[in-house]
Amino acid sequence: MTADFLEYSSISSEVRGALCPGKLKMTDSAIVFKNEKTGKVEQINASDIELLNYQRSVGSYGLRVFMKNGLLHRFMGFTGDEQKIADFVKKHYKLDMLEKELSMRGWNWGTVHFKGSVLSFDVESKTSFEIPLNHVSQCNSGKNEVTVEFHRNDDAPVSLMEMRFHIPTTESSETDPVESFQEQVMRQASVISASGDAIAIFREIHCLTPRGRYDIKVFQSFFQLHGKTYDFKIPTSSVLRLFLLPHKDNRQMFFVISLDPPIKQGQTRYHFLVTLFQMDDETSIELPFTEEELKEKYEDKLTKELSGPVYEVLGKIMKVIINRKLTGPGTFIGHSGTPAIGCSYKAAAGYLYPLERGFIYVHKPPVHIRFEEISSVNFARSGGSTRSFDFEIELKTGTIYTFSSIEKEEYTKLFDFISSKKLHVKNTGKDGKTNYKDDFADSDNEAEPDAYLARVKAEGKERDDDDDDDSEESTDEDFNPNQQESDVADEFDSNVESTSEDDSEGGGGGSGSDAEAKQKKKKEKKEKKEKKERKEKTPKSRSEKKSKKKDSGAPKRPATAFMMWLNATREQIRKDNPGISITEIAKKGGEMWKELKDKSEWEAKVAKAKEEYVEAMKAYKEAGGGAANNASDDEGDKASSGKKRKKESASPKKAVAAVSMKGSGFKSKEYISDDDSSSGGDEKKESKKSKKSGSGSEDGNKKEKKSKKSDSEPEESGSGSEAEDEEEEGSD
Repeated sequence: MTADFLEYSSISSEVRGALCPGKLKMTDSAIVFKNEKTGKVEQINASDIELLNYQRSVGSYGLRVFMKNGLLHRFMGFTGDEQKIADFVKKHYKLDMLEKELSMRGWNWGTVHFKGSVLSFDVESKTSFEIPLNHVSQCNSGKNEVTVEFHRNDDAPVSLMEMRFHIPTTESSETDPVESFQEQVMRQASVISASGDAIAIFREIHCLTPRGRYDIKVFQSFFQLHGKTYDFKIPTSSVLRLFLLPHKDNRQMFFVISLDPPIKQGQTRYHFLVTLFQMDDETSIELPFTEEELKEKYEDKLTKELSGPVYEVLGKIMKVIINRKLTGPGTFIGHSGTPAIGCSYKAAAGYLYPLERGFIYVHKPPVHIRFEEISSVNFARSGGSTRSFDFEIELKTGTIYTFSSIEKEEYTKLFDFISSKKLHVKNTGKDGKTNYKDDFADSDNEAEPDAYLARVKAEGKERDDDDDDDSEESTDEDFNPNQQESDVADEFDSNVESTSEDDSEGGGGGSGSDAEAKQKKKKEKKEKKEKKERKEKTPKSRSEKKSKKKDSGAPKRPATAFMMWLNATREQIRKDNPGISITEIAKKGGEMWKELKDKSEWEAKVAKAKEEYVEAMKAYKEAGGGAANNASDDEGDKASSGKKRKKESASPKKAVAAVSMKGSGFKSKEYISDDDSSSGGDEKKESKKSKKSGSGSEDGNKKEKKSKKSDSEPEESGSGSEAEDEEEEGSD
């Protein structure tokens, strides 16, 4: 018993020398092929089929369909289903399907037969190759030679552009075989010639792609774009789809024609023709047909006189003549009340139209994406801004189209439309809502929080919680402003200003400008000291962190659910993937774990293992486990704190030694090495201040003062050396 239909998913159709993948379905009334790349559906009625053959091709079998009108269709990719197809064709099409034998000799001489629009080259009554004549663009003849030229197919990896036939002539023949050969080819060749009158002519149409003003002339089998520089003749068979889309301003209309193969202008190929019309431009056309012809050819779909807006008249004529559906906008209505979404693609502004079966973007470059091509869509923030967002479409082939700078008000409408079409949103959470939905809050409204910032803060808080122990140990124990021996205690001394003033008065008093200079220097000294303290504290706190030693006798923590599952399935993964490495096993296991839906078994095992670990740890501590490590940690803390106290008590002694050496009139090695410390630098600056305030006269000679000082006055001697340092600094 045969089925009512046969369906094959990996079948290729031969189109001008290229194999186009798609799906083939054989029903009781027709053979339907859908092109996977373009989405074009080609239907062959069973009543129009004259002959069906099963023939061998490279690596697979092919189906040869010869039509009553002389056309030839070939489909490749069948694998040993000839008997099943033969039974189906016998039952529903009432045709006997036989295998067509091909010549394998490789000879380049033979006999040419013309059958319909097919040229067959036979060697010893077996077909060597066949040429569909509708692929021929031109045929030229010579004395004993005929040259056949073909249309170029950009999708074919290798294109056959020309073929030459040598035809011997005999004196006995009444007609010239060369001329007869050429006439047979040209009769069925796809040679476009603008003969006869056009059905309709539209003058000075504004074309965006290709750019310029063109006259559009519609003929029976093709239409022509006639411009000042370029002239295009486009067969109606190359038109895939027609689109009529309103502009966002509601005053203009886009008329888009999708082409396969595209038209070429130099090295540029145009897969879409985009024209723009004003809605208030109207026209009136009278078609060169009688009422009987209109009824017979076009089934009363056209009237003899057509009038109305230019875009409407052109769309109606193209729809009927070309026999293609005219696609308009779907049910989507954006925030602005129009079906157009303003956006940018490849740094060019345009409009994205969500249709009933896909998306189309106009105009530079035009893009048409069908829903069946889409793998997933994604919403992303546009450069960190909350005023707009990006809409990404990823195809099953891996190609990604990014439409950027979409207004945030369009988000809800677009998301609802995608949800209604059941498209997969890539960044949708478990609750069915996209993670970016809350990110498009009004940035001008301070009351509304930034969801993106909140998410980042939450992630940072989780990382900080894991390092609580380290953060507690990083407290700087050296910083103690209440300790008298600390070198920073004077920064927190409430009487520090009065003390400095008393010192200055004891040195002979000073002017108001000197007091201001003192305050300024004091402020700078305080800032430098705080900066230096911050530098010293950071590495010290990190280096003095406790290094915890692991206790080998303590119970081990339980593994995660993933690790338990991976350990149980590791051998199975290795068997299923022989030769896989350890890292690849982990990667493969991660992918399998992510796809695993029911994880309750392993989560229960983890919960049980945690309970056992808690009980074992409790028993371990009660038995005295870990006491040795705690003791060693305490001893380490005491030792480190003792070193710190010793260092603190030693720092003021060094400062005193430095001052006494200044008074003696020379600098030792110890003084020079300690001069960079904070305490030594403070003493030096304090002595500078006391000297400046106690000089008594601003016009005195500092060098003479230095020579008059005696050894019995170390304080004045010290200040004199500081005055010399000041003079050297001034000269520098």
